[in-house]
Amino acid sequence: MDINFKRLTIADIVEMQGYFACCNWRISDYSAAFKLMWQKHFALDFAYVEGCVVFREYYQGRTYFHFPMELAEGDAKKAVDAIEKYCRENNIRIHYTCVPREKIMCMVERYGSEMRMTNSRRWRDYMYNAEDFITYGGKKFSGQRNHVNKFKKLYPDFCFEELSGKDSERIADFLKEFSSRQLAKGTVMAREELEGVYELLGYIDLLKLKCGALTVDGKIIAVSIGERCGEQLIIHVEKALTEYQGAYPMMAQQFAAHFAVDGVKYINREDDSGDPGLRKSKLQYNPVALVDKYDIFPRRVIERLSHLPTFFTQRLTIKEITEINATEFYRLEFDEERNRYWGYNWREHFSGTPTPEYFMQGIRQDFANKDEIPLGIFLGKTFLGEVVLHNFGYRNDCEVGVRLLPEYEGNGYAVEAVLGAMQYAFFDLNIETVLAKCYKANERSRAMLLAAGMRPNGEDDTFYHFKKTAAM
Repeated sequence: MDINFKRLTIADIVEMQGYFACCNWRISDYSAAFKLMWQKHFALDFAYVEGCVVFREYYQGRTYFHFPMELAEGDAKKAVDAIEKYCRENNIRIHYTCVPREKIMCMVERYGSEMRMTNSRRWRDYMYNAEDFITYGGKKFSGQRNHVNKFKKLYPDFCFEELSGKDSERIADFLKEFSSRQLAKGTVMAREELEGVYELLGYIDLLKLKCGALTVDGKIIAVSIGERCGEQLIIHVEKALTEYQGAYPMMAQQFAAHFAVDGVKYINREDDSGDPGLRKSKLQYNPVALVDKYDIFPRRVIERLSHLPTFFTQRLTIKEITEINATEFYRLEFDEERNRYWGYNWREHFSGTPTPEYFMQGIRQDFANKDEIPLGIFLGKTFLGEVVLHNFGYRNDCEVGVRLLPEYEGNGYAVEAVLGAMQYAFFDLNIETVLAKCYKANERSRAMLLAAGMRPNGEDDTFYHFKKTAAM
C-alpha cells in the first residue's frame, strides 16, 4: 500500500481523537494535545495506513517516523511494511522515534541485530500512581503535604474551578502574567512550549481536554490542562505563580482529585527535556516509572561495508572502478543508447558537458552514502561495463543492475556478471532476496535476467519485475 503524507492540521487531530483516546502506550507523544502543541516545531505530517495513523516528523535534519498507532482493526505490521516501501522508493533512511517499550520486540524480530537503539534520559516521561497525587499519603509525600497545608493556611478562600473553552480568555490573561514574571530568562524550548499552550486554548472543548484552575479571591493563580489516554491522565500544562506558596503541589493534587477518576490509574507528567530544575521537581513527586521512548535506526547490510569488494566468475573479475578506467567509464555513462534503459539520466541533473572525474566522483559518493555498490566488470584488464547492487532494503534485500559497453554485448558477460553479483549478495552479504526490473521495451534485458535465473515477479505499466532467492 502506498503512503500519501500530508501536513497535520487541527482538523486532522480532531478527526483522529479515537486513536489517541484508546492508546495505552503511556507515552505523552501519542496524544492529541501534544501533537497540536508541537506540530509546527517538528513539521509533523501524517498518513492513514492499514487502519493506523503514521506520523512523520523532521528534526535536526532527519526524517523520523512514529510507530503506527492503530485501532482494534488496524495492522501495524503492514503499516511498517508500507513505511519501508515508502522510504525505499524515496531514498530515505528509516529512523523511528518515540517507539514504546511494548513494540521493541516486534522491532527486534523485524530487524534483528541490524538496528541501533537509543533511549535518551531527557525525553522519558514521568509516570506516577494517580492515587498518590490524590492523597499525598505516606512518608515519601510529607513534603507535598506540608506545602498543601501551608497553602490552605495562607489562602483559606482558595477554590478549584473546572474550566472549559469559554474560559480561554481568563486563562490567557493568567499566562500573560505568568510569562512576564517567570519566563524573562526562559529557554527557547520554554518559549516554544508556551506558544503551544496558547495554541491549545482554542481547542479545549474540541479535544475534550481536562482543564482546571486554582483561584484565590477570584484570581487565577495556577492552571493545568490534561488529557485522558487509556489508563493515564497526561498533564500537558501546569503553570502557577510561585509567589503563592505551595501553589504547584496544591494544583497537582486538586487536578488529580477532580480528573483522575473512572479508571485512571496513572498520571503522566511528560519529560524534563534535560532541565536540571525540572528533573529535580519531577523526581520529588516519586514517579513509579520513567517511561522509555526508543529511537530506532534500522541498518541495511550495505552499511557494514567499509570498502568495495572484489570477486570472480568463470571469466570475469568484478571489482572497484578506479581512475585508470575513468575514460572508459565516461564513455559508458555518455552513451545515450546504452543508458536509455538504465533508469537514471545524469543529464537531468547536470547542465553542460561533464568530465570523466564528474562520473568517478559520483560513484565514489554513491558508495560513501551507502546508496549502492558500484563495481566494474573486467575481462583481464579490459573494462567491459558496470554491475551494481543498489536499492538496499531493510529486510535483507537489494536490486541488481548491469550495463555493458556496446562492443562487449552478445557474449554472455552481462548474465555472468549478474550471476556473480547475486552469488556475492547471497553468500557474502547474506542477502535473502535479489530483485531486478527492466523496461518493457527492453526485450534483451528481460531475456538476460531470465537467463541469469531471475524469476518473473509481476509487472506494471513501465517495468517487468524479477526476483531471486538463494533457494531458487
